[in-house]
Amino acid sequence: MSDFILASASPRRKELLTQAGFSFEVIPSTCDESALQGLNAKDMVEALAYQKAMDVYTMHPDKTVLGADTVVCFDGEILGKPKDKEDAFRMLKMLSGQTHEVRTGFALLSKKAEFVSSEAAMVTFFHLTDEQIHNYIQTGEPMDKAGAYGIQGKGAVLVRSVLGDYFNVVGLPIATVARALAALGIHGEVV
Repeated sequence: MSDFILASASPRRKELLTQAGFSFEVIPSTCDESALQGLNAKDMVEALAYQKAMDVYTMHPDKTVLGADTVVCFDGEILGKPKDKEDAFRMLKMLSGQTHEVRTGFALLSKKAEFVSSEAAMVTFFHLTDEQIHNYIQTGEPMDKAGAYGIQGKGAVLVRSVLGDYFNVVGLPIATVARALAALGIHGEVV
């Protein structure tokens, strides 16, 4: 029997929770993520994480539900998933040689408590040529990732450095989430 529900279809979040030894089921949220435009990155990811968790929690009020959302923020602009290859190119060109913020919000909802938080990490890219950007886009990897890159995949070669939790950039600050789950009596293999 699973300890909680992950309200996300993200294979990266699923992998991180599995690696940490949690038992859970996946029921992706179907809520509309576009309704929260105009917020800053922190407020947006926390609100979206809560909205996703609540969407699933209302159908499973006897369970603990974890929702999460990740955005990339650069120079005041929130970069979600690219609309198309041109949008991916625009984002990657913007991030080339620069430092940007990756913020992941998460929400835990249960009968016992509600917990909403977020963490940020600063990621610095190498300078990228147009050819390198086009080559990366051709892999298809950028198309379903906030900021048009995946640090845990081929996009790793774009990144010069990370200041903060690497796993936050992947999509879930797993150590923090594990401790929040533990506070609700849900434990992985270590925490």
